[in-house]
Amino acid sequence: MIAKIQNFIGEVFAEMKKVSWVTRQELWDSTLIVIASSLLLGAFLGMVDFILSKGIAHLLR
Repeated sequence: MIAKIQNFIGEVFAEMKKVSWVTRQELWDSTLIVIASSLLLGAFLGMVDFILSKGIAHLLR
């Protein structure tokens, strides 16, 4: 049983060495892109919601 666990842990370490890790700069750039995209999408959806709600309120008067 212990031999199986040791074999598993050895295989995990071997696979982790094969992983292609991103650099700190790539991670930072991707994070900024996600934040900017989220803000832009939120602003766009907020504008669309505001315009549609005003339009519907105008039609119902």
